[in-house]
Amino acid sequence: MIKEGFKEDKMIALDDFLKEWNNGEERIKVHTSGSTGTPKEMWVEKRRMLASARITCDFLGLKAGDTALLCMNLDYIGAKMVVVRSIERQMKLVGIPPSGHPCHELPPEYQRPGALTFAAMVPLQVYNSLQSAEERAWLAGIDHLIIGGGAIDEQLERQLRRFPKHVWSTYGMTETLSHIALRPLNGPQASEWYRPFDSVGVSRNEDGCLVIDAPAVHDGPLVTNDRVEILPGKGFRILGRKDNVIVSGGIKIQIEEVERSLRRFMSAPFMITKARDEKFGERVVLLTESTDMAEAAEICVNALPKYWVPRQYVHVDHIPLTPNGKPARQIAERLIDN
Repeated sequence: MIKEGFKEDKMIALDDFLKEWNNGEERIKVHTSGSTGTPKEMWVEKRRMLASARITCDFLGLKAGDTALLCMNLDYIGAKMVVVRSIERQMKLVGIPPSGHPCHELPPEYQRPGALTFAAMVPLQVYNSLQSAEERAWLAGIDHLIIGGGAIDEQLERQLRRFPKHVWSTYGMTETLSHIALRPLNGPQASEWYRPFDSVGVSRNEDGCLVIDAPAVHDGPLVTNDRVEILPGKGFRILGRKDNVIVSGGIKIQIEEVERSLRRFMSAPFMITKARDEKFGERVVLLTESTDMAEAAEICVNALPKYWVPRQYVHVDHIPLTPNGKPARQIAERLIDN
């Protein structure tokens, strides 16, 4: 791995990681994202991280001398794996501080389209980079752009669909040492179906949740909380998280499906959560940064099936998010309880 373009604060963070990587221990500490609760520390084996890196690099065709961008927080597995892939494949690693506009932080020679072979970003970084013609051209010039760490909405997918290079949505978690499946977001192969790597097996349990068999990166089957549909030859499609189901009047409502249905109509940031309800057991609640509750209610009535329509609308100054930009579901529920 060759380090280039590093600013001092990023170099310090990377050096700390490399010291831990090269300390002779078999395991290294990482943090979970905290999307379903408090972020937790966990220890993972370095050999499995290298195995994961090898699988991704082989799939994308990354090779020695290629240029990789590190633009995410090194506390989390996504950023750590960018470094490990650079080590495993002997790529040039260009590092910048985590930023909503990665292009702005880069040395000038890496701001031109085509200067980067590989980059991993969260959806917010991609969204921000699409807002100016210069940044959009830079983003479109990356040979392989992988996007993870949060949901990619339909509008963002539409903007990426005509990109000339390769853009991928990733599926994975800290326990799988980054992703175990990718789905293409652009070109003729664009799809909502994730294709697992050849070394990964997938199935569903009795709750309809994804079960992952990835022996290269995890011992034994890994049962997720993600409800999925699986089709042989196509892969799997995410419906939503098991713990994001609202049971209202005996009807099961998947929070993510409600949010997907509303995204094209809601201009202000929002999220769906739930609250206890004496009559229905649980009720659907809309949190929004909008102050016009009548407009929000009208949108929901017109856009949603009858049983999905929220029974409560709550204004918040800021939608609660985890440190890496995912909806903070437990915080949202506590806001309603209080």
